[in-house]
Amino acid sequence: MASPSTDHHRAAVLALAGTSGSLSRTEIAHRLGLSPATVTQVTKELISHGLLEELASAPSRGGRPAQLLGLAGSPKRALGVKIAPDRLAISDVELDGTVRDLSVHDFDPASADALGHLTDTLAAVIDGIDGDDSSILGIGLGVPGGVHDPAEGVVNADILGWRGLPLGRRLRTSLGLPVLVDNDVNALAAADCLYGRGRQHRDFLIVTIGAGIGAAIVAGGVVYRGAHGDAGELGHTPVDPNGPECVCGNHGCLEAIIGDRALVSAGRREGVLTADETIADLHTAADRGERPAQAILHDAGEILGRSVAGLVNIVDPETVAIYGEGTTAWQHWRPGFDPALRAHLPALRSRIPVEVDRSDDQTWTQGAAALVMATPFDTTGVAREQGQQIRARLTSPHGGHQDNDHKRRSQPVA
Repeated sequence: MASPSTDHHRAAVLALAGTSGSLSRTEIAHRLGLSPATVTQVTKELISHGLLEELASAPSRGGRPAQLLGLAGSPKRALGVKIAPDRLAISDVELDGTVRDLSVHDFDPASADALGHLTDTLAAVIDGIDGDDSSILGIGLGVPGGVHDPAEGVVNADILGWRGLPLGRRLRTSLGLPVLVDNDVNALAAADCLYGRGRQHRDFLIVTIGAGIGAAIVAGGVVYRGAHGDAGELGHTPVDPNGPECVCGNHGCLEAIIGDRALVSAGRREGVLTADETIADLHTAADRGERPAQAILHDAGEILGRSVAGLVNIVDPETVAIYGEGTTAWQHWRPGFDPALRAHLPALRSRIPVEVDRSDDQTWTQGAAALVMATPFDTTGVAREQGQQIRARLTSPHGGHQDNDHKRRSQPVA
């Protein structure tokens, strides 16, 4: 029987091959910090089990060409789920981050059978995947709220009306698959660590704008979660003690001032929007050149710039990335954001790069799936027994074994 460390090494090698493509044994050893002897033994076992295969040799610069290794057999995947106040977005994501079969479903988190509807929707998606569910490593869910323990998956999300909801346990019991749950911005950061800027940067900051204002901090290549899983709640930092009430119950939070609902309210006060128009209409008015609409977004950008400057001064990242649905109007946020950010940073940090990324359902679901895909690289142990089960499924041609595997309940979960 293989030792736990050997199982972890197998999973890490397979995950690296899935996220980075073909690699030589030398590259694998360097990337994972393993000895050449360990890599040789682990890759030999994976090849014998039909999980890894030898590919063409890499061109040589002198000496013996390096033999490249890559994934073999049917691809492993994870389901990524973005839970929003009005919808579910679910996708089938391969090890290299490729998003397939994205589907969007109506969802009311406040309904009496919200969990039953979520469970039934996921079960239908799983049943629609080619072959059996042995290729599914697990399910990752990103939620707009706090999650103390991704393995346990207890959710506190004011915007969904969920307090102390044991989401992970309920879904594991019903679906018979490993489940990890985390804040949706932390999930974006997990994907960035695997597939994006994490390949060049060990320390970076993600900020999201839209219905909520969020942040994720990556320090030393690891998503920083804090003592209770609530690190990065940028939207609930106090800005104006006399400001509007926030969904968290406090007054004057950043989110209550520059979140979508606040911007729509400002648009109605300024006569830019009618009572039934939305944030999209505010963006359209700004695109048309309407000065009041542009001024609302400019001011929001200025407030955001000051807030991000404060966070940059605290965590000292190499770069900042802006995500979220609000980025579709970034050209109107930027004139306020850039000067405010630079003005509130010390000279040595004032030129920090700021990158604006697209943010749609595909991006969010890739992030949620990355909670599962990142498990083989997890050095913090945050995934606990769920991580062990995910690694077992990754290193087995037929999937791992756990209670209720392939025995999903048909009844909704109350």
